[in-house]
Amino acid sequence: MCFTVAIVREGVLMTAEQYYNSLPAKIRKRKRNPIEPEIPNLYMVSGFSHPKLPVITDNDFVLKEWGLIPDWTPSVQQAEQLRNLTLNAKGEKVFEKPSFRKNILSNRCLLPVSGFFEWRVFNNNKYPYFIQPSDAPGFLLASVFDKWIDTTTGEIHDTFSILTTPANPLMELIHNVKKRMPLILDIETADNWLNPHTTNEQIKSLIQPYDENKMKAHTISKVASNSKINRNFKEILEPVSYPELNQQTLFSGII
Repeated sequence: MCFTVAIVREGVLMTAEQYYNSLPAKIRKRKRNPIEPEIPNLYMVSGFSHPKLPVITDNDFVLKEWGLIPDWTPSVQQAEQLRNLTLNAKGEKVFEKPSFRKNILSNRCLLPVSGFFEWRVFNNNKYPYFIQPSDAPGFLLASVFDKWIDTTTGEIHDTFSILTTPANPLMELIHNVKKRMPLILDIETADNWLNPHTTNEQIKSLIQPYDENKMKAHTISKVASNSKINRNFKEILEPVSYPELNQQTLFSGII
């Protein structure tokens, strides 16, 4: 699954700019000029803290809360419970699940990230990895969004969830228990995801594991596994070697 990401401001803005620049001029003109939201440097942020992250929609670039709350949620208590269960949306089930089946049709968005984190289990120990693009400033993660109004306060919660797919071979090696990964889209296909005229069958065709040759990964400090401490510092992304792990793999981009 994908519960922890890196939002390094410069790379995220470059990724968003690459997306907008990839659009044909006539489409670009129809879209609202992207507004640069207040994007902090989040070197490691957990979805369970429900951060506000920069999200690209069909016509905007705004901050949304991670952890989708469906608009039909009847109470604050249920909203709190649901948003911990909707950090991810399983791509194979997204057209069926009540929390997502409306949003996959009309509320699709993209989360630009510098990379994401997963854990590998080896000899009953867990090793954290940072996964990033091989040759790009960031990934575009396919997501869906919704708005929920807290009727007790009138507060509007603009929320989203990241789609996931079965793991590709690289992610099978790293996320070797659940064998899942976020749904990553290339710049070339991202606008098909956002396009409101994309058909259901076209949407389904986009829900595929990403090419492992476009990704690289390395192990990082086990400090990353301690959610009780502040992990939001630049050095958390730096490689740390573990001799007990087999460093010889089929993937030159993983250490």
